[in-house]
Amino acid sequence: MFVRLEKINPAKRQRRFYVMNVAQTLFGEWCLIREWGRIGAAGGQRMVDYTASQEDAEAALRKLSDQKCHRGYCQCDSQRVF
Repeated sequence: MFVRLEKINPAKRQRRFYVMNVAQTLFGEWCLIREWGRIGAAGGQRMVDYTASQEDAEAALRKLSDQKCHRGYCQCDSQRVF
């Protein structure tokens, strides 16, 4: 499961992205990978949260996605992988 959110507000000079991905590690553990930063800038942040199951990781992804949407992020029409 993959979600890319963006927040673009020219009045506040904001161009941000937030990417979330549910993946399984080589050892069979499930994790939620989160990446965020400024669109077009080098660097950014990355965090990996390990969960007990795939369902827990997907639930965490949905919860974070809802929180970000309430803060002004919108889901991109085209789901690009960078």
